[in-house]
Order: sequence, then structure tokens, then C-alpha cells
Amino acid sequence: MIILGTAGSLLLLAGSFSAAAGSIRHPFLGGPLDWLNYGHGRMLAELAVYAGYALMIWAWIQLGRHVLAGRLGTRPVLVAAACWTVPMVFAPALFTRDVFSYLAQGAVALDGYDPFTSAPTVLGADSEILNNVHPFWQGTPAPYGPLFILLAKATVWLVGSNVYAGILVTRLIQLSGLALLVWALPGLVRHLGGKLPVAAWLLIAGPITVVHLVGGPHNDLMMIGLLAAGTLLVLDGRHAAGIAVVAVSVAVKASSAVALPFLVWVWAGRLTSTRWRNFVRAGACSLGVFVVVFAALTLLAGVDLGWLGMLDASSRLVNWLSPPTALGEIVHGLVGIFVDSSRDPFVTVTRFLGEAVLLVLVVRQWWLARDGGADAVRRAAIALFLVAVLSPTMLPWYLTWGLAVGAALPWRPRWLAVAAGVSVFMVAPYSASGEQLLYEWPLMFGAIALSALAGYALVRRRTMRV
Repeated sequence: MIILGTAGSLLLLAGSFSAAAGSIRHPFLGGPLDWLNYGHGRMLAELAVYAGYALMIWAWIQLGRHVLAGRLGTRPVLVAAACWTVPMVFAPALFTRDVFSYLAQGAVALDGYDPFTSAPTVLGADSEILNNVHPFWQGTPAPYGPLFILLAKATVWLVGSNVYAGILVTRLIQLSGLALLVWALPGLVRHLGGKLPVAAWLLIAGPITVVHLVGGPHNDLMMIGLLAAGTLLVLDGRHAAGIAVVAVSVAVKASSAVALPFLVWVWAGRLTSTRWRNFVRAGACSLGVFVVVFAALTLLAGVDLGWLGMLDASSRLVNWLSPPTALGEIVHGLVGIFVDSSRDPFVTVTRFLGEAVLLVLVVRQWWLARDGGADAVRRAAIALFLVAVLSPTMLPWYLTWGLAVGAALPWRPRWLAVAAGVSVFMVAPYSASGEQLLYEWPLMFGAIALSALAGYALVRRRTMRV
């Protein structure tokens, strides 16, 4: 299994140098290998990428079957994850072009502009970094926190305009999040009641982490690593330290802030007065710690709070992975049978309704978490999943927000099968070069069928022959 998955990862690596979102000044494919950048050569590279992904998934499902049967412990799972992850460290950007936006935002800050108000276009048409940013995002300022802007700025200062080196440095920085996940997972399992081999298989060795978070790379990896570590510290009774670490996570990407009100309940549950006095005390202390840490990182980065106005930047994307958006598109399609109309009003209305439902559900989870303890963390994981799924835009790697903590919970085989199938599918929405494929319906139906088969194979006997 480990060898099979490693072979798949190496195939992904080999194909990525042509098929992935490569830089304009490609570091490897030139001269006699230039044919791989075009036509049949590029098709061959894309075939290698998908064949490699298929081998990795086959190995991951087999690994999961052995884990669920109790035949493998945590160490083999982590060895497999390491073997499958290492080749991804050296790949160009896979299934996304977000990393080029990261570098462009760092370059904007390095040039003295405010990255929260100045889009990458200020770099000029001759900028190699700008020319690698997807045209859809070239006019969008940064929606990320001050710590991430500082890291992106330092990366560009180090590598200059060498895009491939920028990808490698960004990925190495993000691997700190993976290390934090590996460190935090045993403690989270101890508190939340799951099984460590299952949690490691689902989160550390899973395709969303290996292919998307590392292969991307995406800054969500650092965010969820800090979130998991901070949550563990709070559960261990080191409340102020845990809140501080989660504040650092928010300074990378704001999504992890959803967990903070739930962690306040954990802190309050350890105090000895009445519930609401405990909540006020824990809330005031948490707010104080958060403000101090976040203000220090903002000052260190030399920016202001302008990024808060860009938090909805991803809502510019319209795709059916978000159920509210999908509902708007379905209604528009039905109305379009009779009346020719724009899609935008329908999507706007259903997204608004989705956000209203999301708010109600998250507040309800927060209120039900008022007894604190492990239950509050479980409900925080549910809230993070809800935010990922019901927001106006849902991207594949957003599912790791809740999984960072939720993987440590007890999982029934049926839900593991669902999680496995969804994880397998989540490479299908984008091509290896980062272009959306969600409306290529034959491909989507095939991907859904194969993903369902993968989930079924995880928990049913005699299915690996299929």
C-alpha cells in the first residue's frame, strides 16, 4: 500500500511539471523536453497526474480498510502519509493557482503598497508573478490575515521573481501546519474519544491534505494546524496559551475564528462560579489575549485591519459545491425554461438565505456547547463544517477546517465511507492546472460514481476486487 501510494505520488509529481499550474519561466521543461508543454505531450502529463491520483486513492482506501479492521496502528499510517507527501513538496502548484496570488500579495506588500487595498495589478504587466495569477484574481486585494501577509512578503523578499522557488518556500512554511496537526492529533483523540489510527488516516494521509493542502499549497494548512494545536492547549487546561495560538491561526486566515466562542465555553466550564459569571470571566480573558496577540502580529506585519473588508472575496466565485449557490442555479435553470433571465438574482437570494440558515445553525451549536468540555469542541467542529459548506462559496480544501478537530472524534464506519467518498471526489472540481471543471457534466458524473465506489469499498468486504 505504501509503495503503491508512493508510486502514485511520484506519477503526480512527474506529470505536474507539465500539467500543473506552472510558471511562465518553467524551471525544468525546456529545450528537448519542451514538447511536454503542448498538445499530446501535455495530454500525456495530465494522464500521468490522474493515473497517479488513482493509485494514491487506491492505496489510501486499502490503508483505511486495514486501519478499520485493526490490523494497522498509527505509525504505518504516518509512514504512508510521509511517503505520499514528500513528492508533493517538490511539485509545481497542483489543482489550483492560489499560491501565485499569495506570492503576488507578498510582492505588493514588499513594494510598499497596502495589500488590502491594492490588487496585484499594481505590480505591472511585466511582472512574472502577476502573469501567473489567475486573471479572475488579478484585480482582487488580499483577503488574508496580517501574519500570512508577513510570511508572503518574506517569501518574495527571499526568492525574488523565481516563481517555482516561491512555491517551494510557501509549501515549506505551510508544512509547519502539518507538523502541528501530527503533534496535536494524539491529544485531541484522548479528549474527544476517537481512534488515533483512524484520525491520522482521515486527516494526515487523506487526499485533501496530501494533494490539495500540500500539493496546492494552501494557507489553510497552517491555519488548521494552529487551530488544532490551540484547541488541544485549551482542552489541556492551558486556556490562555490555547486562545493565543488560535489568535495566531486567525492572523493567517479568519475562518478559524469560528472556533473561538466555543473554546470560551471550555474555559468557562473549568471555573467555579455560576455559568454566566464564568462565561463573562472566560470571555473577557479570551478577548484580552486575542486582542494582544492579534495587535502584535498586525503591528509586526506593518498593516492595518483593511483585510476584514475582503473576507467575502471568495464569494465572487460561483459554483455548485456550495448548496445555497447550487439551489440558486437550479431555480434559475427551472425558471429559464419559461423566461430568459440572469442567474445572479437567484444566486444572490439563495446565498442570503443560506447565510441566514448558517447563522442560526452556528448560534444553535454554540448555545448547545454551553456545558463546555469535549462537547463544546465537537460542536465547534460541526460549526466549522457548516461554515465551509453553507457559505456562498465552497472550495474542496475548506472541508479540512472542521476535519482538523473533527477527525479526532469517534467515527462510525458509515460516516467514514461518506467522508472517504467526498475526499476522493474533491480533486475532480479543478483540473491539474487549476481551471474549474464543475460544469463538465460527464466528468462530474463519472467522478461522483467512482468516489461513491471508493467509499463503498472502504467499509464493504470483497469490494477491492471491483
